[in-house]
Amino acid sequence: MLKTRVISAVAGLALLIAVLYLGSVSIGIAISLIAAIGLYEFYNAASNIKNINPIKSAGYLSVIPLLILGIEKTGLFRVDVSILLGISVCLIIFLSMSFIVLNHNRYNIIDACVTAFGIAYVPFLMSFLILVRNMEQGGYLIWLIFIGAWGTDTMAYTCGRLFGKRKIIPEISPKKTYAGAIGGIIGCILLMIAFGAVCSNSFDLKIPYAVLALLGFCCGIISQIGDWAASAIKRYVNVKDFGNIMPGHGGVLDRFDSILFVAPVVYYIILLLK
Repeated sequence: MLKTRVISAVAGLALLIAVLYLGSVSIGIAISLIAAIGLYEFYNAASNIKNINPIKSAGYLSVIPLLILGIEKTGLFRVDVSILLGISVCLIIFLSMSFIVLNHNRYNIIDACVTAFGIAYVPFLMSFLILVRNMEQGGYLIWLIFIGAWGTDTMAYTCGRLFGKRKIIPEISPKKTYAGAIGGIIGCILLMIAFGAVCSNSFDLKIPYAVLALLGFCCGIISQIGDWAASAIKRYVNVKDFGNIMPGHGGVLDRFDSILFVAPVVYYIILLLK
């Protein structure tokens, strides 16, 4: 299992680097595809609950704005993000309620709510990956998201294995410990500062160390909350993993649960402190 996990991780990292290197259009397409798979996994998991029937077709249409965000950076057209968000929300609400009216024997208001939550949880939060990539020097800044999510996870796992004794939320995630949680936060801060030092010396991207420390602290916390939130969902719907698209790692949501929470934090901290 360890060998399978390592091979999958290396292959996934290589693919990630290639996508980020190719630019905003490629990441728009990639994130749209990932979001669609993530929605599929979420809706399938939710369907395990009795009498829950998400309106999948309405959910999948919510991926289209991600493609628009990716293409917009090419300069072919300009999109106001707030207008795009407003139109998208209105259309999804109208479409979901139309299903309730026109197909009321199959769908109800609970189905519409689950559908809407899936859209907010997956495509909406994933859109911040594209928004960060579209920023000035976004090709470097986007790595703050992956460091904040996967760096925290790695440091938390390592510290938990070495020093963890007292469980933090055993009813949701039985292997997580206080030592792991604290180690994840401290490790994330150190990784952010190290990344900033490398960028300052090699890529002429200067981010104040105080901002990097703030990013590390916030991402170290929110990343773990994202991980625990996904675990809580899986326990409620009684599944071990959301999917099996990545051997040894589970599905898209199993790998991106922390990234979903970290991406908007990185975006808004950079935006507010520019």
